[in-house]
Amino acid sequence: MKGKIIKGIAGFYYVHDGRERVYACKAKGIFRKKGIRPVVGDDVEFTILDEADKEGNIDQVLPRRNLLVRPASANVDQALVVFAIAQPDPNLNLLDRFLVMMEVNRIPVTVCFNKTDLAGEEECRRYARIYEDAGYQVIFASTYEGDGMETVKNLLRGKTTILAGPSGVGKSSLTNFVQPEAGMETGSISEKIKRGRHTTRHAELFCVEENSYLMDTPGFSSMYLEELEAGDLKEYFPEFESFGDGCRFGADCVHIGEPVCGVKTAAEQGRIAASRYENYRLLYQELKERKKY
Repeated sequence: MKGKIIKGIAGFYYVHDGRERVYACKAKGIFRKKGIRPVVGDDVEFTILDEADKEGNIDQVLPRRNLLVRPASANVDQALVVFAIAQPDPNLNLLDRFLVMMEVNRIPVTVCFNKTDLAGEEECRRYARIYEDAGYQVIFASTYEGDGMETVKNLLRGKTTILAGPSGVGKSSLTNFVQPEAGMETGSISEKIKRGRHTTRHAELFCVEENSYLMDTPGFSSMYLEELEAGDLKEYFPEFESFGDGCRFGADCVHIGEPVCGVKTAAEQGRIAASRYENYRLLYQELKERKKY
């Protein structure tokens, strides 16, 4: 049998068969010997040991397309990052951090601004300009009124998607809208093994429909770019690339203090969003200061 790991806790890996069944599996000792640690999102081959109790063994972890360290997850096709457009106002620094992290991992991102029922058209246009000009798809939605939900469902179809966003933005409402209860049997499995629901949140996949998975991500409010070098940060702001020819120091320009810089000029002229350039400066300084210690 082939399936996908949707959750791992207390030594059990919950494997979804791609349709409607979830099996509580153990991983063979050979994985430890080879230094392989199964993670959420892994495609696996597994053997069913008990169909009635839905228990099995993972026999093989199939090759990964990608691997995220935080949250530990594999085979992610895309990310959907959700912020409220109002109540609360979007934290664009946090949003830009997430976009950088996904750029580093070469994972496409769609930005979803929720609660459009609380904002005017001009506000929506302003945020659309910032992120569409940076090369990202932008969706405007209202889980309260149902606007944009079909667009979200179409986006998720046939893919494994990271869903991320701070608290209070309507992420749970969006999840409840697109995630049917069918196929989620982990609650009964947890009861069977007497573990109960875990209190520490982990990455977890939800089956939206056949071969379509949504991953809720914990810890989004503390988005640290630990492995990134300050000098490389510019590579992960896509809108900078087209203005690099105007930099006196060419590829060596970091777009901060250089006297002749096409990116700085573009930001001054409004061709790069002021918030994006300011967050780039803040992140660059943060990465540079970190290396001192």
